[in-house]
Amino acid sequence: MSDNNNSRRRFLLGAAGIASTPLVAGLVGCTSDDQVTAADRSVAPAGGGETATTAITLAARRRLGSLEVSSLGLGCQTMPGNLYGPVSSRENMVGIIRTAVDQGVTFFDTAEVYGPLESERILGEALQPVRDRVVIATKFGMNVDPQTGERGEGFNSRPDHIPQAVDAMLQRLRTDHIDLLYQHRVDPAVPIEDVAGAVKELITAGKVRHWGLSEPGVQTIRRAHAVQPLTAIQNEYNLLWRGSEEQVLPLCEELGIGFVPWAPLSYGFTTGTINPYTRFAEGDFRAMVPRHSRENMAANMAVVQLLHDWSVRKGATPAQLSLAWLQAQKPWIVPIPSATRTLHLLENIGAEEVTFAGNELQEFTTALNAIEIKGERLPAPVLAGTGVEAPMP
Repeated sequence: MSDNNNSRRRFLLGAAGIASTPLVAGLVGCTSDDQVTAADRSVAPAGGGETATTAITLAARRRLGSLEVSSLGLGCQTMPGNLYGPVSSRENMVGIIRTAVDQGVTFFDTAEVYGPLESERILGEALQPVRDRVVIATKFGMNVDPQTGERGEGFNSRPDHIPQAVDAMLQRLRTDHIDLLYQHRVDPAVPIEDVAGAVKELITAGKVRHWGLSEPGVQTIRRAHAVQPLTAIQNEYNLLWRGSEEQVLPLCEELGIGFVPWAPLSYGFTTGTINPYTRFAEGDFRAMVPRHSRENMAANMAVVQLLHDWSVRKGATPAQLSLAWLQAQKPWIVPIPSATRTLHLLENIGAEEVTFAGNELQEFTTALNAIEIKGERLPAPVLAGTGVEAPMP
């Protein structure tokens, strides 16, 4: 075995020590910012001075339509520090992004509403020196003032607004083009044909290179793709929420569209580091998710137990196993776990070393299918914005 392979294996085995801990109420060993709790942050702020002597360099590449990206991306939604609670510093977030690039990550995901605006600014600063080596994805459509970041009610995908939003994004991202531009949510007041037409003009102008939709209705995907071919669909997809398997994934395969799972670690639940005893910090979005009620989390701990057992078996961590399971579903699926700690980022990248041999994938999925998941995946007002079909022209 080569020295490089030995280094990779040492990192995996060290991280797998988390998985060998018995399942108890106070599970520890955070593995991604998807799961950092308030108590965890009080001990060690996100991104604070962590180093790793050995780590995997992400080598695998995947295709979202015609767009080539690393097999795992980095979600930057949590970096402004107002979604799951505060982070250590903006400087550390820039450093984590640059570490991701050094470790082979080429795919970075943000949106104008994250912050609002601040996540794009952080990403722009971090990636400006390596812009030609990376793929930047961002999103419009959540009725955010492009200049002030003030959030209005509802959505805004009016064709006259989209170019204004994109021009402001380009400034914040310190670039002359956006590699992948998503409509963040379907606007129930604007035909998708009008949205696709506006994006098509931006592609012709060279300001956007590819486009996609996030949490759209199935027929809206078809209609959008007919005007301007879609590169990717971004939906929630994880071991606790697999709704996209019913219609969206088959449609993506039919049309040659890539798929990007957000919340691939189910807000951290599938790592075992949040549980019925977790108390979220004030303002933490996860506290509003029905799936995170004490009763629902207690019922869903069967998934964590399954992951614990398999993580020991595979010599990996629950986070790595969760991500590897997603990647094993289709070669055009690219998860984007968030991370505001260097060690969490490096552990997630280690998912590349986790594979399912023989009938293992079927065995794991069969056991997962036997578990009934309790609780809605999003608060009711947020859930209402998913799966929406755009009005007809």
